[in-house]
Amino acid sequence: MSEAKGLLLRADEIRAKSGGGSHPWNEKSEIHGFLLARATGLKRTGVTLARVAPGKESFVYHLHHYEEEWLYILSGRGVAEIDGGEYEVGPGDFMGFPTPSVAHHLRNPFGEDLVYLMGGENLDHEVADFPKLGKRMVRRQDGTEVYDLAAGKPWNPAGG
Repeated sequence: MSEAKGLLLRADEIRAKSGGGSHPWNEKSEIHGFLLARATGLKRTGVTLARVAPGKESFVYHLHHYEEEWLYILSGRGVAEIDGGEYEVGPGDFMGFPTPSVAHHLRNPFGEDLVYLMGGENLDHEVADFPKLGKRMVRRQDGTEVYDLAAGKPWNPAGG
């Protein structure tokens, strides 16, 4: 029987193809991982294996208006900020954010890597708010715009 090409990812392949990135609005953001769902051709749902090193953070405190999101901690410890409260999380803990969601964020102030699965929907459109930054991101099939909520107009970080 042959391998299920593209439908089965082996652990060594996942490790070899893992990469890193960060969110441009958070200088402490540094996340490493692999987009499991995309690699197997899934289009309607996203699943990512993620790792946040000690002293680093996932992305930016945010909330979703349309796409549900979830996180499941595999190893390590972290601090989840959820709707203004802070909660220590560890292996086996699960967080789910139905829409419209409350704001949430994950950081790792501890001495070992924080490893987790995260996932959610991949809709053709999404609106996400960044309450601490006063920004709103609107994503459609034809592109993404970011708005300054106080000004009520598109925001350009380059000043244009």
